[in-house]
Amino acid sequence: MKKYRIFVINPGSTSTKLSLHENEKCLFSTDVFHDSSVLKTFPTINDQLDYRMKVVSEFLKENEIDLKGIDAIVGRGGGCYSVVSGIYEVNEKLLEDTRNCAGGLYHSSNLGVQMAERLHREYGGICLMMDPPVVDELQDLARITGVKGIYRRAICHALNLKAAARKHAQNMGRRYDDLNLIVCHIDGGISITAHEKGRMIDGNDAGGGEGPFTPTRMGTMAVTDINRYLWEKSSEEIRSMCSQTGGLSSHFGTSNSDTIHKLMEDGNREAERVWKAMIYQTARYIGAMAAVLKGKVDGIVLTGGLCRFDDVIDMIREHCEWIAPVSVYPGEFEHETMALGALRVLRGEEEMKQYPGKPAWEGFDGRSE
Repeated sequence: MKKYRIFVINPGSTSTKLSLHENEKCLFSTDVFHDSSVLKTFPTINDQLDYRMKVVSEFLKENEIDLKGIDAIVGRGGGCYSVVSGIYEVNEKLLEDTRNCAGGLYHSSNLGVQMAERLHREYGGICLMMDPPVVDELQDLARITGVKGIYRRAICHALNLKAAARKHAQNMGRRYDDLNLIVCHIDGGISITAHEKGRMIDGNDAGGGEGPFTPTRMGTMAVTDINRYLWEKSSEEIRSMCSQTGGLSSHFGTSNSDTIHKLMEDGNREAERVWKAMIYQTARYIGAMAAVLKGKVDGIVLTGGLCRFDDVIDMIREHCEWIAPVSVYPGEFEHETMALGALRVLRGEEEMKQYPGKPAWEGFDGRSE
Protein backbone atom coordinates (compact mmCIF):
# COMPACT_ATOMS: atom_id res chain seq x y z
CA MET A 1 0.00 0.00 0.00
CA LYS A 2 1.32 3.43 -0.93
CA LYS A 3 2.43 5.58 1.99
CA TYR A 4 1.03 9.11 2.09
CA ARG A 5 2.42 11.84 4.37
CA ILE A 6 -0.05 14.39 5.68
CA PHE A 7 0.71 17.48 7.77
CA VAL A 8 -2.06 19.08 9.84
CA ILE A 9 -1.98 22.60 11.30
CA ASN A 10 -4.51 23.91 13.80
CA PRO A 11 -4.07 27.41 15.34
CA GLY A 12 -5.60 28.15 18.74
CA SER A 13 -5.71 31.30 20.82
CA THR A 14 -2.17 30.95 22.28
CA SER A 15 -0.69 27.96 20.44
CA THR A 16 -0.63 26.16 17.11
CA LYS A 17 -1.13 22.40 17.18
CA LEU A 18 0.85 20.45 14.59
CA SER A 19 0.75 16.78 13.61
CA LEU A 20 2.37 14.62 10.96
CA HIS A 21 0.68 11.46 9.72
CA GLU A 22 1.69 8.55 7.51
CA ASN A 23 -1.49 6.94 6.24
CA GLU A 24 -3.55 6.11 9.38
CA LYS A 25 -0.57 6.44 11.74
CA CYS A 26 0.20 9.66 13.61
CA LEU A 27 3.98 10.11 13.64
CA PHE A 28 3.90 13.05 16.06
CA SER A 29 1.52 15.61 17.52
CA THR A 30 2.51 18.70 19.48
CA ASP A 31 1.45 22.18 20.54
CA VAL A 32 3.80 25.00 19.57
CA PHE A 33 3.11 27.78 22.05
CA HIS A 34 3.13 31.49 21.23
CA ASP A 35 3.96 34.17 23.76
CA SER A 36 0.63 35.80 24.63
CA SER A 37 2.41 39.10 25.34
CA VAL A 38 3.66 39.06 21.75
CA LEU A 39 0.28 38.07 20.29
CA LYS A 40 -1.33 41.03 22.05
CA THR A 41 0.89 43.43 20.10
CA PHE A 42 -0.84 42.52 16.81
CA PRO A 43 -3.94 44.61 16.01
CA THR A 44 -5.78 41.72 14.35
CA ILE A 45 -5.60 37.93 14.20
CA ASN A 46 -4.49 38.12 10.55
CA ASP A 47 -1.54 40.23 11.63
CA GLN A 48 -0.23 37.26 13.65
CA LEU A 49 0.40 35.18 10.51
CA ASP A 50 4.09 35.99 9.92
CA TYR A 51 4.97 35.64 13.60
CA ARG A 52 3.23 32.27 13.93
CA MET A 53 4.80 30.98 10.72
CA LYS A 54 8.24 31.96 12.00
CA VAL A 55 7.67 30.07 15.26
CA VAL A 56 6.37 26.99 13.40
CA SER A 57 9.26 27.06 10.92
CA GLU A 58 11.77 27.27 13.76
CA PHE A 59 10.10 24.30 15.46
CA LEU A 60 10.28 22.19 12.29
CA LYS A 61 13.93 23.09 11.81
CA GLU A 62 14.95 22.50 15.43
CA ASN A 63 13.25 19.09 15.44
CA GLU A 64 14.62 18.13 12.00
CA ILE A 65 11.15 17.63 10.54
CA ASP A 66 11.38 17.73 6.75
CA LEU A 67 8.14 18.34 4.86
CA LYS A 68 9.71 17.96 1.41
CA GLY A 69 7.60 15.63 -0.69
CA ILE A 70 4.57 16.01 1.60
CA ASP A 71 1.39 14.69 -0.02
CA ALA A 72 -1.16 16.90 1.73
CA ILE A 73 -1.29 19.84 4.11
CA VAL A 74 -4.57 20.40 5.99
CA GLY A 75 -5.41 23.62 7.81
CA ARG A 76 -8.23 24.03 10.28
CA GLY A 77 -11.01 26.03 8.69
CA GLY A 78 -12.15 29.43 9.94
CA GLY A 79 -14.67 32.13 9.18
CA CYS A 80 -15.17 31.82 5.43
CA TYR A 81 -18.71 31.83 4.04
CA SER A 82 -20.82 28.98 5.39
CA VAL A 83 -20.38 25.64 3.61
CA VAL A 84 -21.88 22.18 3.63
CA SER A 85 -19.91 19.52 5.46
CA GLY A 86 -16.93 18.12 3.57
CA ILE A 87 -13.26 18.49 2.69
CA TYR A 88 -12.33 21.45 0.48
CA GLU A 89 -9.39 22.45 -1.67
CA VAL A 90 -7.85 25.68 -0.41
CA ASN A 91 -8.03 28.26 -3.19
CA GLU A 92 -7.48 32.01 -3.35
CA LYS A 93 -11.17 32.84 -2.84
CA LEU A 94 -11.31 30.69 0.31
CA LEU A 95 -8.21 32.44 1.65
CA GLU A 96 -9.66 35.88 0.88
CA ASP A 97 -13.03 35.17 2.49
CA THR A 98 -11.39 33.65 5.57
CA ARG A 99 -9.11 36.66 6.00
CA ASN A 100 -12.16 38.93 5.70
CA CYS A 101 -14.28 36.85 8.14
CA ALA A 102 -16.96 36.60 5.46
CA GLY A 103 -18.91 34.08 7.54
CA GLY A 104 -18.99 36.32 10.61
CA LEU A 105 -16.49 34.35 12.73
CA TYR A 106 -13.50 36.25 14.16
CA HIS A 107 -11.29 33.57 15.69
CA SER A 108 -7.71 32.30 15.62
CA SER A 109 -8.91 29.39 13.45
CA ASN A 110 -8.97 31.93 10.60
CA LEU A 111 -5.19 31.46 10.42
CA GLY A 112 -5.47 27.71 9.72
CA VAL A 113 -5.89 27.77 5.95
CA GLN A 114 -3.53 30.75 5.66
CA MET A 115 -0.73 28.88 7.45
CA ALA A 116 -1.44 25.70 5.46
CA GLU A 117 -1.24 27.63 2.20
CA ARG A 118 2.13 29.15 3.20
CA LEU A 119 3.53 25.66 3.84
CA HIS A 120 1.92 24.37 0.64
CA ARG A 121 3.74 27.06 -1.35
CA GLU A 122 7.04 25.96 0.15
CA TYR A 123 6.65 22.18 0.19
CA GLY A 124 3.90 21.29 -2.31
CA GLY A 125 1.23 18.63 -1.90
CA ILE A 126 -2.50 19.32 -2.01
CA CYS A 127 -3.84 21.97 0.40
CA LEU A 128 -7.12 21.22 2.15
CA MET A 129 -9.68 22.38 4.72
CA MET A 130 -12.30 20.17 6.39
CA ASP A 131 -15.56 20.97 8.23
CA PRO A 132 -14.86 24.56 9.36
CA PRO A 133 -16.86 26.08 12.25
CA VAL A 134 -19.29 27.59 9.71
CA VAL A 135 -20.69 24.27 8.43
CA ASP A 136 -24.38 25.05 7.77
CA GLU A 137 -26.93 22.22 7.60
CA LEU A 138 -29.67 23.98 9.57
CA GLN A 139 -33.27 23.13 8.87
CA ASP A 140 -35.39 26.10 7.85
CA LEU A 141 -37.31 26.48 11.11
CA ALA A 142 -34.03 26.79 13.02
CA ARG A 143 -33.07 29.93 11.07
CA ILE A 144 -35.89 32.31 12.02
CA THR A 145 -35.54 35.01 14.69
CA GLY A 146 -38.06 37.52 15.99
CA VAL A 147 -36.56 40.31 13.90
CA LYS A 148 -37.29 40.35 10.17
CA GLY A 149 -34.19 39.97 8.06
CA ILE A 150 -32.00 38.59 10.88
CA TYR A 151 -31.38 34.85 10.71
CA ARG A 152 -29.67 32.46 13.10
CA ARG A 153 -26.21 31.30 12.05
CA ALA A 154 -24.58 27.90 12.30
CA ILE A 155 -21.22 28.46 14.04
CA CYS A 156 -20.00 25.63 16.22
CA HIS A 157 -17.23 23.06 16.75
CA ALA A 158 -18.37 21.28 13.60
CA LEU A 159 -15.14 19.37 12.99
CA ASN A 160 -15.04 17.65 16.39
CA LEU A 161 -18.83 17.25 16.60
CA LYS A 162 -18.98 15.43 13.27
CA ALA A 163 -15.92 13.35 14.16
CA ALA A 164 -17.36 12.25 17.52
CA ALA A 165 -20.71 11.43 15.91
CA ARG A 166 -19.06 9.23 13.27
CA LYS A 167 -16.86 7.55 15.88
CA HIS A 168 -19.93 6.80 18.02
CA ALA A 169 -21.86 5.41 15.05
CA GLN A 170 -18.92 3.14 14.21
CA ASN A 171 -18.77 1.91 17.81
CA MET A 172 -22.49 1.10 17.59
CA GLY A 173 -21.99 -0.79 14.34
CA ARG A 174 -24.27 1.72 12.62
CA ARG A 175 -23.96 4.41 9.96
CA TYR A 176 -23.88 8.06 11.04
CA ASP A 177 -26.37 8.78 8.26
CA ASP A 178 -28.87 6.39 9.88
CA LEU A 179 -28.83 7.86 13.40
CA ASN A 180 -30.44 10.71 15.31
CA LEU A 181 -27.90 12.06 17.81
CA ILE A 182 -27.44 14.96 20.20
CA VAL A 183 -23.72 15.80 20.07
CA CYS A 184 -22.04 18.19 22.51
CA HIS A 185 -18.53 19.67 22.49
CA ILE A 186 -17.82 20.84 26.05
CA ASP A 187 -14.66 22.86 26.59
CA GLY A 188 -13.66 26.54 26.47
CA GLY A 189 -16.65 26.88 24.15
CA ILE A 190 -19.74 24.67 24.30
CA SER A 191 -21.62 23.50 21.20
CA ILE A 192 -24.83 21.45 21.54
CA THR A 193 -26.23 20.15 18.26
CA ALA A 194 -29.01 17.96 16.87
CA HIS A 195 -27.92 15.51 14.13
CA GLU A 196 -30.69 13.95 12.06
CA LYS A 197 -29.57 11.19 9.70
CA GLY A 198 -26.12 12.72 9.15
CA ARG A 199 -27.20 16.38 9.04
CA MET A 200 -26.59 18.90 11.84
CA ILE A 201 -30.06 20.45 11.67
CA ASP A 202 -29.95 22.71 14.75
CA GLY A 203 -27.73 23.86 17.60
CA ASN A 204 -26.60 26.88 19.54
CA ASP A 205 -24.57 29.55 17.77
CA ALA A 206 -21.48 28.92 19.91
CA GLY A 207 -19.37 31.36 17.90
CA GLY A 208 -21.93 34.10 18.48
CA GLY A 209 -22.18 33.57 22.24
CA GLU A 210 -25.52 31.73 22.22
CA GLY A 211 -26.11 28.83 24.58
CA PRO A 212 -24.67 27.96 28.01
CA PHE A 213 -22.05 30.20 29.53
CA THR A 214 -18.63 28.57 29.30
CA PRO A 215 -15.13 29.08 30.72
CA THR A 216 -14.70 32.08 28.38
CA ARG A 217 -18.16 33.04 27.05
CA MET A 218 -21.06 34.77 28.75
CA GLY A 219 -23.69 32.70 26.93
CA THR A 220 -27.33 33.56 26.35
CA MET A 221 -28.74 36.43 28.41
CA ALA A 222 -32.04 38.26 28.32
CA VAL A 223 -31.95 41.23 25.94
CA THR A 224 -33.27 43.42 28.75
CA ASP A 225 -30.29 42.44 30.93
CA ILE A 226 -27.87 43.15 28.10
CA ASN A 227 -29.53 46.53 27.64
CA ARG A 228 -29.40 47.23 31.39
CA TYR A 229 -25.87 46.07 32.21
CA LEU A 230 -23.84 46.03 29.00
CA TRP A 231 -25.27 48.79 26.84
CA GLU A 232 -22.76 51.41 27.98
CA LYS A 233 -19.78 49.12 27.30
CA SER A 234 -17.86 49.42 24.05
CA SER A 235 -18.46 46.97 21.22
CA GLU A 236 -14.96 45.58 21.87
CA GLU A 237 -15.81 44.87 25.53
CA ILE A 238 -19.07 43.17 24.58
CA ARG A 239 -17.33 41.10 21.90
CA SER A 240 -14.75 40.06 24.48
CA MET A 241 -17.48 38.99 26.93
CA CYS A 242 -18.96 36.83 24.17
CA SER A 243 -15.72 34.99 23.42
CA GLN A 244 -12.92 35.63 25.94
CA THR A 245 -13.78 37.30 29.24
CA GLY A 246 -17.30 36.04 29.96
CA GLY A 247 -18.42 32.91 31.82
CA LEU A 248 -16.02 31.47 34.40
CA SER A 249 -13.51 34.17 33.47
CA SER A 250 -16.01 36.86 34.50
CA HIS A 251 -16.81 35.14 37.80
CA PHE A 252 -13.28 34.18 38.86
CA GLY A 253 -10.84 36.21 36.76
CA THR A 254 -9.55 33.05 35.09
CA SER A 255 -10.92 30.59 32.54
CA ASN A 256 -8.65 27.79 33.79
CA SER A 257 -11.11 24.96 34.42
CA ASP A 258 -8.63 22.99 36.53
CA THR A 259 -8.15 25.95 38.85
CA ILE A 260 -11.88 26.53 39.31
CA HIS A 261 -12.64 22.81 39.69
CA LYS A 262 -9.97 22.64 42.44
CA LEU A 263 -11.68 25.54 44.23
CA MET A 264 -14.90 23.55 44.14
CA GLU A 265 -13.16 20.42 45.45
CA ASP A 266 -11.72 22.51 48.30
CA GLY A 267 -15.20 23.58 49.39
CA ASN A 268 -15.56 26.98 47.71
CA ARG A 269 -19.34 27.29 47.53
CA GLU A 270 -19.37 30.02 44.87
CA ALA A 271 -17.15 27.91 42.60
CA GLU A 272 -19.45 24.93 43.09
CA ARG A 273 -22.56 26.99 42.39
CA VAL A 274 -21.21 28.59 39.19
CA TRP A 275 -19.60 25.38 37.89
CA LYS A 276 -22.80 23.39 38.38
CA ALA A 277 -24.85 26.17 36.78
CA MET A 278 -22.68 25.89 33.65
CA ILE A 279 -23.32 22.14 33.42
CA TYR A 280 -27.02 22.64 34.25
CA GLN A 281 -27.36 25.05 31.33
CA THR A 282 -25.62 22.52 29.09
CA ALA A 283 -28.14 19.86 30.11
CA ARG A 284 -30.99 22.30 29.46
CA TYR A 285 -29.84 22.81 25.86
CA ILE A 286 -29.51 19.05 25.40
CA GLY A 287 -33.18 18.84 26.35
CA ALA A 288 -33.99 21.46 23.72
CA MET A 289 -32.21 19.41 21.03
CA ALA A 290 -34.27 16.35 22.10
CA ALA A 291 -37.38 18.38 21.26
CA VAL A 292 -35.87 19.30 17.88
CA LEU A 293 -35.51 15.57 17.14
CA LYS A 294 -39.10 14.96 18.39
CA GLY A 295 -37.82 12.63 21.09
CA LYS A 296 -36.42 10.16 18.56
CA VAL A 297 -32.84 10.17 19.87
CA ASP A 298 -30.50 7.21 19.40
CA GLY A 299 -27.82 8.61 21.68
CA ILE A 300 -26.28 11.62 23.42
CA VAL A 301 -22.60 12.03 22.57
CA LEU A 302 -20.30 14.12 24.77
CA THR A 303 -16.82 15.21 23.67
CA GLY A 304 -14.35 17.99 24.44
CA GLY A 305 -11.83 18.80 27.15
CA LEU A 306 -14.24 19.25 30.09
CA CYS A 307 -15.35 15.65 29.71
CA ARG A 308 -12.24 14.80 31.74
CA PHE A 309 -14.19 15.79 34.85
CA ASP A 310 -16.40 12.96 36.16
CA ASP A 311 -18.89 15.34 37.76
CA VAL A 312 -19.62 16.94 34.37
CA ILE A 313 -20.57 13.56 32.93
CA ASP A 314 -22.48 12.49 36.06
CA MET A 315 -24.58 15.65 36.15
CA ILE A 316 -25.47 15.47 32.46
CA ARG A 317 -26.40 11.80 32.86
CA GLU A 318 -28.58 12.65 35.86
CA HIS A 319 -30.46 15.28 33.88
CA CYS A 320 -30.53 13.73 30.42
CA GLU A 321 -30.10 9.96 30.36
CA TRP A 322 -33.89 9.54 30.33
CA ILE A 323 -33.73 10.92 26.79
CA ALA A 324 -31.17 8.44 25.42
CA PRO A 325 -27.96 6.67 26.50
CA VAL A 326 -25.03 9.05 27.15
CA SER A 327 -21.67 8.13 25.58
CA VAL A 328 -18.43 9.99 26.27
CA TYR A 329 -15.44 10.62 23.98
CA PRO A 330 -13.13 12.92 26.01
CA GLY A 331 -10.82 15.36 24.28
CA GLU A 332 -11.02 16.11 20.58
CA PHE A 333 -10.44 14.27 17.32
CA GLU A 334 -9.79 17.21 15.02
CA HIS A 335 -6.29 16.28 13.80
CA GLU A 336 -7.12 12.62 13.33
CA THR A 337 -10.25 13.59 11.38
CA MET A 338 -8.48 16.09 9.12
CA ALA A 339 -5.67 13.62 8.37
CA LEU A 340 -8.09 10.80 7.55
CA GLY A 341 -10.13 13.14 5.34
CA ALA A 342 -7.01 14.04 3.37
CA LEU A 343 -6.07 10.36 3.15
CA ARG A 344 -9.45 9.52 1.60
CA VAL A 345 -8.89 12.23 -1.02
CA LEU A 346 -5.37 11.00 -1.78
CA ARG A 347 -6.63 7.44 -2.17
CA GLY A 348 -9.46 8.53 -4.45
CA GLU A 349 -12.12 7.43 -1.96
CA GLU A 350 -13.59 10.91 -1.60
CA GLU A 351 -13.61 13.86 -3.97
CA MET A 352 -12.49 17.18 -2.53
CA LYS A 353 -15.06 19.93 -2.84
CA GLN A 354 -14.52 23.33 -4.41
CA TYR A 355 -15.27 26.30 -2.19
CA PRO A 356 -18.22 28.14 -3.83
CA GLY A 357 -17.41 31.63 -2.55
CA LYS A 358 -20.95 32.28 -1.34
CA PRO A 359 -22.99 31.18 1.71
CA ALA A 360 -24.41 27.65 1.75
CA TRP A 361 -27.78 29.27 2.51
CA GLU A 362 -28.76 32.56 0.87
CA GLY A 363 -32.37 32.97 1.89
CA PHE A 364 -35.64 31.12 1.54
CA ASP A 365 -36.21 32.29 -2.02
CA GLY A 366 -32.62 31.63 -3.12
CA ARG A 367 -31.59 35.28 -2.83
CA SER A 368 -29.57 36.95 -0.08
CA GLU A 369 -31.86 38.66 2.40
